[in-house]
Amino acid sequence: MTALGDLIDIDDGTVLVLGRELDLAHDQPDVGNALVHRAGETLVVVDTGVTAAFRAALRTAADRVGPWSRALVLTTHGHPDHVGNNDLADELGVPVEHYVPARDLDQMRDPESYWVRSFERIAWAAPLPAPALAAKVVSLFEPMRPFAATTRTYEELPLELIRIGSLRFTGWTFADGAVRVLRSQGHCAGHVIVHLGDCGVLHLSDEGNGACGAMYDADQVKIQTVLGAVARLFEEGEASILTDGHTFALRRGAEAVSHLDGLLEQATALQAAALGLTGGNGRVRPSAFTGRYAQAVADGGVGGANPNPMFTAMMALNELGELGLRPEPGDDADTPWSRPALRQEGSP
Repeated sequence: MTALGDLIDIDDGTVLVLGRELDLAHDQPDVGNALVHRAGETLVVVDTGVTAAFRAALRTAADRVGPWSRALVLTTHGHPDHVGNNDLADELGVPVEHYVPARDLDQMRDPESYWVRSFERIAWAAPLPAPALAAKVVSLFEPMRPFAATTRTYEELPLELIRIGSLRFTGWTFADGAVRVLRSQGHCAGHVIVHLGDCGVLHLSDEGNGACGAMYDADQVKIQTVLGAVARLFEEGEASILTDGHTFALRRGAEAVSHLDGLLEQATALQAAALGLTGGNGRVRPSAFTGRYAQAVADGGVGGANPNPMFTAMMALNELGELGLRPEPGDDADTPWSRPALRQEGSP
């Protein structure tokens, strides 16, 4: 068993700080894992989680990997379980830089609106109206301090072409190239992953949260593409340890490749199941589809962070979108989805 704030030593200069799972029934917020690393004289903190207890664990980890004379705080994406302690950057007592993804700024400034948009899509599966549910969920993560005095967006820096082995990414490098921030943008619009070259750690953050992204701004193709690319990095020896936002362990070498391949296999199996569940005419109501889809998820042993009926419903809608179905006109969240006509009415 692990507990919030437990530390896993990766090497003398790298620590994984463990978060915890979401428990809505008991008003417990989830907390994303964080990485604390020293690259030369630079302290590198990848995500800051949320809660005072996790903040204290970050400070302990920072002391453990010291000494350092400057700091770099990197945010992988704007979800509240990863950004609540970002103002820790102001308390480190050394020159510090803090970067966040520009495409996630809106949700960091106004998380309730982001979650309202997510929950409105599944009104038939949610226990409360979307505004009330979003307010409840966001309140679990208080105090929420996503910005520091030095916060800037990655996109204010020149975009770089980053070569790692045979692969090419775009993103940004720090600490004389020892820290590589790679654009992925699958789990949500602004998501990045982080490669620490001197210790071989690839931090996937939430791109590995199951076989299908749940959020309204998730991109399944990008999720699957980054999973395949990261597997190649391990096969080529360019990465040796895989960490992520919600798995409370390390995966090394072949185990990491097997895990990533497993996620891709689950993704293809789920989409095949979803295709079968849409029926012969490809017209379904989301509520009916979700019930059957949830069974396919269970039968396939599909995990991921924070499994619960609401997130499964969000995944189900994304699967319908991936199959090319779209909601028919109407104000009801449970209006049928169907495939757009291939030809306009009256065309030959």
